[in-house]
Amino acid sequence: MYLCTLNKPRSYDKRGIMLEIFIKGFIIGALVSAPVGPIGMLTVQRTLNRGRWHGFFTGLGVMTADMIYGFISLVGIGVFSSVLDHEERLVQTVGSVFLVVLGFVIFRKNPLKDWNPYAEQAQTRYIKDYISAFLLGITNIGIMLVYITLFAHFRFNPIADGSGDIGVAMLSLLSGAFLWWFFITGLISRLRRYFNRRGLIIFNRLIGSILMGIGTLGIVLFFLHKMY
Repeated sequence: MYLCTLNKPRSYDKRGIMLEIFIKGFIIGALVSAPVGPIGMLTVQRTLNRGRWHGFFTGLGVMTADMIYGFISLVGIGVFSSVLDHEERLVQTVGSVFLVVLGFVIFRKNPLKDWNPYAEQAQTRYIKDYISAFLLGITNIGIMLVYITLFAHFRFNPIADGSGDIGVAMLSLLSGAFLWWFFITGLISRLRRYFNRRGLIIFNRLIGSILMGIGTLGIVLFFLHKMY
């Protein structure tokens, strides 16, 4: 995860920087989209009740809203890049602690609270699925905290490398989220006859465990750095 520092030396290969930004952004984009909350449950319901593409376009609406907040968070990180450079280890550790807390909350959260397998049986156009999900997602301003936490943990600050890299950063975030929704709606659609409530709980706990694991690793690396 810790591939390099926020400020790369000039001799650092530009392609290597771009590739690193893309890989980190892709992972962050997927992680932001993965937790099953109320919006995620809406996507699951539409996939099960209407079909894969209704669920997928719902996911795209959520993704669009998330990308707006992702861009705002990215610019905010860039503005305070000097602070991040000076207190890099501290910021990463704080971000890791937040990841552990976020993972624990997701692990303990009941994804079935908003579950209604009989809801929204009526067919609608894909554009309506997209717009309704976007309007719901744009109200979730708290997603910026998740972005900032992940940016800090992964040392993801492409603006520090020059404004030209922000395009690669946004493309990577978009790619991670897009492929996540494409994959998860396809999986749910294929396994719809086997899909049950227990599966949702296990899935949510898996995502929570992954986030807690990433955060814990960051904390361990911080103390190892202090020791050695």
